[in-house]
Amino acid sequence: MIRAFDAFSLPLLRWFDPEDAHRMAIHGLRLLPPVKPRADDHKLAVRAFGLNFPNPIGMAAGFDKSAEVPDALLRLGFGFVEIGTVTPRPQGGNPRPRLFRLERDEAVINRMGFNNDGAEAALRRLAARAHHGGIVGVNVGANKDSSDRVADYVKLIETFAPVASYFTVNVSSPNTPGLRNLQQSAALDDLLAKVIDARERVRRNAGDSPVLLKIAPDLSLTELDDVVHIARSRRVDGMIVANTTLARPSSLREQARAKEQGGLSGRPLFRLSTRMVAETYVRTEGAFPLIGVGGIDTGGAALTKIRAGASLIQLYSSLVYKGLGLVDDIKNDLASTLLRTGRDSLSEIVGADAATITAEDWPVV
Repeated sequence: MIRAFDAFSLPLLRWFDPEDAHRMAIHGLRLLPPVKPRADDHKLAVRAFGLNFPNPIGMAAGFDKSAEVPDALLRLGFGFVEIGTVTPRPQGGNPRPRLFRLERDEAVINRMGFNNDGAEAALRRLAARAHHGGIVGVNVGANKDSSDRVADYVKLIETFAPVASYFTVNVSSPNTPGLRNLQQSAALDDLLAKVIDARERVRRNAGDSPVLLKIAPDLSLTELDDVVHIARSRRVDGMIVANTTLARPSSLREQARAKEQGGLSGRPLFRLSTRMVAETYVRTEGAFPLIGVGGIDTGGAALTKIRAGASLIQLYSSLVYKGLGLVDDIKNDLASTLLRTGRDSLSEIVGADAATITAEDWPVV
């Protein structure tokens, strides 16, 4: 069914404006019949952040911004889904056009600006599907015009704790002015202290809510040192590496389209984001697991990200070019690798190449 859907939908959606195509994909998923997904190979199961993932492949934040189709995505074979970014109040985002395909680079540039239906609508949808099970994380951010951005994050933790499998604190989107400043040491320390405190306050009634920090791939290694130190000292449960990049590699073929403002994702981000995964992995020293994001479009790319230090991975931009069948392709490749090498789980190879990768020349961007 998925192969047939891809064969029909990918050429069709390419005729439409990228944002209109995205809305069409969401509507299509809402019509998906409630078919029970095929069970995953038990060797692909991952234990991380106190949660049991049936497989390591997640849908990254940005696709299902307002929690419209998390169950449809889980039925398509994702091991987990991250909705959002959600802000306390509904937000229209930046003016259109704000989403661009770089076809020949298999890349995307976006400057969406946290457009979403707001916390109330997302909470209502997540509460209605709570009995369905499955891991659904909530990526949280601040409203663009907020007078107290830290308070926005705290409010969202308190609001979504009963229905979120985990939280992602998004301080790394390049499309909300000043947001990335929250990655600076003093601001990040204050933010994480208050977020973790909010999580602890609601724990008795809402249960455990792992808190992850999502960072930009554009941090310097000195800045990464500070971020990891603060994340460890504030006892976050994990990190997501990485968001989109403001860099524009000279190797991009769609040079005219590459001049659009916003964050670049997809294949050109792979080497930089993978290097940042490895650099983060060696700095965390096993304190918490990582989710690797950026340019994963084959089973080999997924394996590289895992060997760089990611316990879990997330996709988004590659699905624009490869379709939903990519999820099964990656799972099959990972399972075959484990079988061929006589390993029982992916945890045996997480970070196996991290030291080697961090010794290489820095990726050219």
